[in-house]
Amino acid sequence: MQKIKLWFGICRPRTLFASICPVLMGFIAVGGMPRPVVATVTLLCGVSLQVLSNLINDYYDFRRGSDKAGRVGPSRALAEGLVAEVQMRRACLIALGLSVAEGIYLVLTGGWVILAIGVLSIFFAWIYTATPHSLSYLGIADIVCFLFYGPVATVGTAWLQTGRFSLTALLLGCVCGCVAVCVLATNNIRDIEDDRAVGKRTFPVRFGKNAARVGVALMLVGAEAFALLALKGCPSVWLMLVPFGVSVFLYVRLLKAQGAQYNLCLFRFGLLNACYVLAALAAVAL
Repeated sequence: MQKIKLWFGICRPRTLFASICPVLMGFIAVGGMPRPVVATVTLLCGVSLQVLSNLINDYYDFRRGSDKAGRVGPSRALAEGLVAEVQMRRACLIALGLSVAEGIYLVLTGGWVILAIGVLSIFFAWIYTATPHSLSYLGIADIVCFLFYGPVATVGTAWLQTGRFSLTALLLGCVCGCVAVCVLATNNIRDIEDDRAVGKRTFPVRFGKNAARVGVALMLVGAEAFALLALKGCPSVWLMLVPFGVSVFLYVRLLKAQGAQYNLCLFRFGLLNACYVLAALAAVAL
């Protein structure tokens, strides 16, 4: 049980809103789950891909010296000596195997569009941290984060359910993508000094904390704008103002955060993604 608990924590379960929410938004966009087995595999595959990305990130950040024992952010198992490198490599292969197995089923269902999404998802999960020109070290990871934890996931989900492109799915995906960027930005604001020390040129390192905070504000406004645009035909579209009110509160907390307080901000922004999903579900149901 201790090993299960350890590896469950290593998978960063509190971050999985980023992969779950855009898939749920895809279901909302097409009016439900007419293909429940496909829907279940889609959700599992999204989670598997995020876990794979998390594990690769942990492994290579440790190898580069970015993650150390006693860090301000959540502790990392490799840095704390709780697992060995060979165990983490094995975990990466298991997550990759699960993602590929689930992906093959989805490709057989959705064709070349899903194949392209799957291949690119694995590719970007790898180059996010694992190469000398990794996205997270060049300061352009925010773009990939927006796309793959946003419109790519929702449009792919809708395609698997209907075989058609959905503009509503695209717009709802942009909501999730904006919120996912807020999570990443908060993480990078917290780690700005450590990242600067190891040459990790994230957006806050390049442009400073204030610019990063402005970027978060723009993403929160963007999330609300995309939500209202996606559901403008719904009589209950006003419900989308509820998560925006939550986002204003969270932004104020972000401005006041220091040190380990950013960790709670990260979790709260993840919950904001879920708030948008619930509000969108209510808006189309009422």
